[in-house]
Amino acid sequence: MKSLSIKDIAVKANVSITTVSFIINGKAKEKSISEAVIEKVEKIIEESGYKPNQIARSLRTGNSNIIGLIIEDISNSFFSRIARLIEDKAYKRGYKIIYSSTENSIDKAKELINMFKSRKVDAYIISPIKGIEEDIQMLLDDGNPVILFDRNLPDVNTSYVGADHFTASYQSIQSFIDQGKKNIALVTTDINVEQIIERYDGYKKALEDNGIKYDDKLVLKIHFNQEESDTIAQIKELFVNKKIDAVLFATNYLAISGLKVLKKINKKIGDDFAVIAYDDHEAFELHTPAISTVQQPLEEIAENVIKLILKQLSTKTKFENQEIIIPAKLIIRH
Repeated sequence: MKSLSIKDIAVKANVSITTVSFIINGKAKEKSISEAVIEKVEKIIEESGYKPNQIARSLRTGNSNIIGLIIEDISNSFFSRIARLIEDKAYKRGYKIIYSSTENSIDKAKELINMFKSRKVDAYIISPIKGIEEDIQMLLDDGNPVILFDRNLPDVNTSYVGADHFTASYQSIQSFIDQGKKNIALVTTDINVEQIIERYDGYKKALEDNGIKYDDKLVLKIHFNQEESDTIAQIKELFVNKKIDAVLFATNYLAISGLKVLKKINKKIGDDFAVIAYDDHEAFELHTPAISTVQQPLEEIAENVIKLILKQLSTKTKFENQEIIIPAKLIIRH
């Protein structure tokens, strides 16, 4: 059965289109429309399966009930899992999520913010990159709720939810040292974002506190967005040329490239060589032996992000910004 239009409903109920519109938009009471007419129209709406046009409705009410989610890369399991959690939690509270990936491009991030602005989204959840501070500030100045997650921008005064990356990285290196490891490598990325820098700082501090001299040659900074074959070649060079007895991979995709290298050069994970990967992945549990990992608290991050954004949406007055830092968890598997 074809669903009726607003005009069809008006004809069927023998009332004006304006009356039907007021009822649909919850303004029947203030427009003094009688209970009998409201019931009649609502019954026809229910029977016809009428769905109000979201865009037209948003023009009338000023709300789209859509939240824009901007992340680094939806194909990365960390971001896809957290995006899914945010989407589910938002949906249960009457909001839909539209999301896009920046791929760490400032230009793309700016374009996405403008696209979401034109779609009149009600709020923004952003995993930002440096260089878009002004764009975010403009959103805030226009009164849009904005929550940053995973990465913070210290110069932007808005709420932030993230994990404690410094401590997680420090604990990982400490666990290597407790196993008697001395030549500990770090494979990280060259993105200039706070949470990657914190992982590097945690690595450095743990070595320092244990009296192990920091060696720049044991730190490999991979260029973000380069071909995986280049990443594999660089990791291979690091592993073949050094007496490395442990390695922390600062992201899960770098760890997966690293595991491919270990397989190629036939280097076994065990008593002589230990591995910890940041951000869990199915491959780490399936690997033999299973790979130890730093698990970020995805569920808590998503829950806090949604709570904060809904709080902002329901508060017309000035919102008190909050910074919520949740501990990450080191899971030792082998």
